[in-house]
Amino acid sequence: MENNLKSKKIKSFPGIAPLLAPSILAADFMKLGTQIEALKDNGVHYVHFDVMDGHFVPSISFGVPVLSSVRKDPDLFIDAHLMIENPDKYISVFADGGADLITIHAEASNDLFSDIAHIHECGCLAGLSIKPGTPVTDVLPYIDDLDLILVMTVEPGFGGQAYIEESDQRIREIRKIRDEAGVSCLIQVDGGIKAENVDRVLKAGAEVIVAGTAVFGEDIAGNINKFNEAFKKFCD
Repeated sequence: MENNLKSKKIKSFPGIAPLLAPSILAADFMKLGTQIEALKDNGVHYVHFDVMDGHFVPSISFGVPVLSSVRKDPDLFIDAHLMIENPDKYISVFADGGADLITIHAEASNDLFSDIAHIHECGCLAGLSIKPGTPVTDVLPYIDDLDLILVMTVEPGFGGQAYIEESDQRIREIRKIRDEAGVSCLIQVDGGIKAENVDRVLKAGAEVIVAGTAVFGEDIAGNINKFNEAFKKFCD
């Protein structure tokens, strides 16, 4: 693939927190273009792109060709969540494919300092994700270099799982670590979150909400409106 990194314009996050980040893992791929237009029509320009390799997690999802197709829409912010082994091999590939933010897993990288630097060198924002069993303090050595911390609130690999109750405390701890460090990285949560329970993660300190099945249902506009109503109480 031709390297376009030098010409890549780094985007900032699309708006102020709280932000809704619909995961297209839950979209109907026969209607993907139409459903993305529905997101935009309702004020959502953030797309969460779950990449699964069948090794780091049991499932296999999609890769760069799908991302590149979505990237044809210049109005989208594309958040590539790499649930894959050896992410260093694919950082530049996903950057060239059009990702604006690349999030890797603390548990999957052999050299997080190097991988985070590589993401930035490729012109992307850098995120670090931790699974439910990973100590939240594992993010501390890297926090100065991160644009986002993703707290998984289910075990990664499958959509539609139930929210893990203990995640509330983990989000609070991450928020405390972030605030005490005096850095501006956003806190993202992913897994089992719906409009009906989003209050709990926002109260705990989450700022970017990944939701799949709770957005890509029969009524995308209505689903987004439910999240927006919940967000109003937490807007600055």
